[in-house]
Formats: sequence, structure tokens, C-alpha cells
Amino acid sequence: MAIDALLFPGQGSQQVGMGKALAESSTAARRVFEEADDALGQSLTTLCFEGPESELTLTANTQPAILTTSIAALAALREEVDLAPKLCAGHSLGEFSALVAAGALRFADAVRLVRLRGQAMQDAVPAGTGAMAAVIGLSAADLEALCAEAAPTGDGRVEVVSPANENGGGQIVVAGHAGAVDRLIALAKSRKAKAIPLKVSAPFHCALMQPAADRLADALQAIDVGPMRTPVVSNVDAEPNDDPGKVVDLLVRQVTHRVRWETSMQRAVALGVRTAVEVGHGKVLAGLAKRIDPALTVLACGSPADLDVIKGHGP
Repeated sequence: MAIDALLFPGQGSQQVGMGKALAESSTAARRVFEEADDALGQSLTTLCFEGPESELTLTANTQPAILTTSIAALAALREEVDLAPKLCAGHSLGEFSALVAAGALRFADAVRLVRLRGQAMQDAVPAGTGAMAAVIGLSAADLEALCAEAAPTGDGRVEVVSPANENGGGQIVVAGHAGAVDRLIALAKSRKAKAIPLKVSAPFHCALMQPAADRLADALQAIDVGPMRTPVVSNVDAEPNDDPGKVVDLLVRQVTHRVRWETSMQRAVALGVRTAVEVGHGKVLAGLAKRIDPALTVLACGSPADLDVIKGHGP
């Protein structure tokens, strides 16, 4: 069974201990963690393997930790399997991992960029100002209309609330000002939809993230984007991109725009993807894939046991 695509998870897949077994069993994976430590000037390896969880879950640490674990898993996978994927894709932060896999970004540059990205996203909105919620049971168009209805405060002001993640299976995450998200939750429930507040440190992928987008844009000016071996499906437009000249703009826009994951996976299937590997810790993307298209098989690659399963599928 050929591996048609490589998928890379985003924030939320972190867990103390992630990547440790791979680093112990794979020289290539261990070298990735060592390179991250050198690039950041701290032991990200210790944070991933031993925690504490309270430090790992800080956005500025979580983002480089997830990227490093994913690229370490990719290094271990490449030791065992000849890869020639049709495309790569990553959920939010995972798009950076996908760009490393495709050759567009050097790993050391990427790990420093996502450290800055995480810090900038945390700094963009004061604690308690923003919020996110998952809404299940409304169409994208209906939810857009509810967001417009929830935005006015009632005293002449208009707050931000908009779709942030279109994850598939009828689940759409919204983000914005805390008050507007609360109003949106109430409106969704009045339409018999399910709305669940999320425990997040900031309202990601909405207009409130513009200061973070600006900081990332500045940092990206110093980065060389290399030739792309494999197209990467962009979160912003859900289209495969193999033009290095478009990478910086797509990454900057991604910070304030919704993650169009459902459409991205539908596009991948339309391009012939049937078997993909979720490269990194956890099985979040495999779970989403089942809801988006049952024809898409997603194998996990986060442990030595996972590698054995992948090898068992054959070429």
C-alpha cells in the first residue's frame, strides 16, 4: 500500500513523553531533537520527554515541541520506508512541519519561527480577552450568519467572532472576543446546535491575531524558502502549493484566517490520496479523516510500534 500523503498535527496533540521512544530507537530521530536544542538554546528534548506538563502546554513551548516531534518521527519513518508522497499537509502549526518535509523550510529555521509564532500568538491578546468554542450541527453558512448576529455588543460596539477551524464531520471551531463567543454559543444552542467552550490560551485564527501575523511576517523576511520536493496543501485556500514564492504569504495569512482542514482533505482525496500517515504524536488527524471521508486511511507514526505497522503495509 503506497503512502500518498504525509499529514502533520497541530497544537493540542502535545503530551509529556512524546517522541521519547522514537528517539531511543532511531538515531535520525534523536538527531532532530538535538538540532532543536541547539537551535533554541534550551533542552526542548527534556521538556518533551519529561515535562513538566505546565511548561509544555505554554504556547511558545508547545509549538516547537510538536514540530520537533513530528520531524523526528519523519526522520525515523524515512529510515524505514522509501517515501514519495503526492502531497503534504499540516493542521495549523502542522503546516510548518509539512513545509520542512517538503524541503521549503530548514528545520532549524522552522523551530525558531514557531517558537516566535507561539509567543506572538500568546502576546497578541491579553489573557481573558479572547475565547474559542466548538460548534456541531450547523452548516458553515448558517454559522457565518450567527457570527454576524453575535458580533454586536448591544451598546454600539462590534466585537470579533468568526470560524477558525473547519475540522470536518459538522464540527467548526469559532474564535474571537470572549463576549462575542459567549453570545454565539447561546445563539447556536437556540438553534438546537451543540456549542462547547474550549480551554485555550488565546483566540487563534481570527482577526485578533493580526499583531502575531505582523511579527511572523517580519521574522519570515530573513528566511530562505527552498525548492519544494512535494506540494503542500495550504490551510488558507485548501490548495496544493509548490511555488516557494507563495510560502511566506500563505504562512502569514494563516495566522488570522480559518484552517480549512475539511476542504483540504477533500482536495487531497480528489487528487488521488487514499493512504496517508499522520507524522507525529497522537491520532487527531486520523480521527478527523474518518469523519471527512471514510475512503481516506490515515496511519499513525508516533512510536516504534507505529513504524512496524506502516512497514507491514508494504510499498
